[in-house]
Amino acid sequence: MPEQSLYQAIGGMDALHRLTEAFYEAVLADKVLAPVFADFTPTHTEHVAVWLAEIFGGPDRFTTELGGHQRLLRSHLGLRITEEQRLRWMELMGDAVRAELPADERLRARVMEYFDWGTKIALQVSADPAGTELGDPGPTPRWGWDGLVH
Repeated sequence: MPEQSLYQAIGGMDALHRLTEAFYEAVLADKVLAPVFADFTPTHTEHVAVWLAEIFGGPDRFTTELGGHQRLLRSHLGLRITEEQRLRWMELMGDAVRAELPADERLRARVMEYFDWGTKIALQVSADPAGTELGDPGPTPRWGWDGLVH
């Protein structure tokens, strides 16, 4: 029998909703990160949960309903994220992962590896001004037990 997906091991959408809600509650109260999320709306946490579900092997709703990989990348244009902000993001996400995901160190490590990889891309893309043409970034990436699947 094949190993379950990260999405299944995480606990599905319910767990991803708890994770994103806990994380963004901390982000919005954080002096380093709150300025990056000045345009935050309540739908942001839902969209992030849907993105993560797809990334970790769950339903592909971000691609089919919310604009896919291109939309996610474009949402970071012009934010001018700093390395200090990226590292703080990782710290707060680590806190949320420990609080909201199953106490499985292998699972938590794979999830945090994805966040490290993804935040480095967000940092890079954020340096370009809003409206920059990104070209075709390809399909939404998938992350599994061995890292990037595609």
